[in-house]
Amino acid sequence: MLVREWMTRNVLTLGVSSTLIDAAEILHRKSIRQFPVIDPEGTVVGIVSDRDVRDAMPSKFLPGDVNGHAGADLSTLTAGDIMTLDPYTVQSTTCMDTVAEIIVRNKIGGLPVVDDGELVGIITQADVMRFLCSATGAVRGGAQLAFRLEARPGPLAELLNELRQLGVSFTSVFTSYDVEKANYRNAYIRVADMGDMSVEEVVNTLSGRFTVLYYVNEGITVDCL
Repeated sequence: MLVREWMTRNVLTLGVSSTLIDAAEILHRKSIRQFPVIDPEGTVVGIVSDRDVRDAMPSKFLPGDVNGHAGADLSTLTAGDIMTLDPYTVQSTTCMDTVAEIIVRNKIGGLPVVDDGELVGIITQADVMRFLCSATGAVRGGAQLAFRLEARPGPLAELLNELRQLGVSFTSVFTSYDVEKANYRNAYIRVADMGDMSVEEVVNTLSGRFTVLYYVNEGITVDCL
């Protein structure tokens, strides 16, 4: 899945000379968490987060304007004064898992989306979570089965074929390498319909050939190891 499928397209931006007061007002009114900052040519030159705005505002417990900018007060502070310069950006054709890795590695809340130098959107932590819910099938509900498989061609296809033969239909298959066992990967299968069998019957049937880690049904997790 690509950024263009999940990003917000109508992006609220700040100019370099936009005031802190304006930024704070928009944050409050629109309930957003970051603004790309653009220069007069429309190039993204920075990003301002809700934390940047809060840090620049005076404490309600202290008199006067306390913001760390000598000779400045709230009426003169601008986006250019508090923004993070040269923010990380992605393209609309960047894969969503790449976005997730950038956000986690750099501990940031969002990324401007820039194509050929033009700001076309923004992708945020919330968008990544929406993507994850979709990719794992969580938005559709249903039971989830977790298996440990050898990390080689064959086992996953055999497992999915076995499920089909049992009359089980599924909405998503999600895999990752096992963090505890080298040369193994885990498969997480979101089930749409168990056919004529219960979850327990499916698990018991498969456990003779495959390592079942656990299953989740109606919000209850049952460990199988």
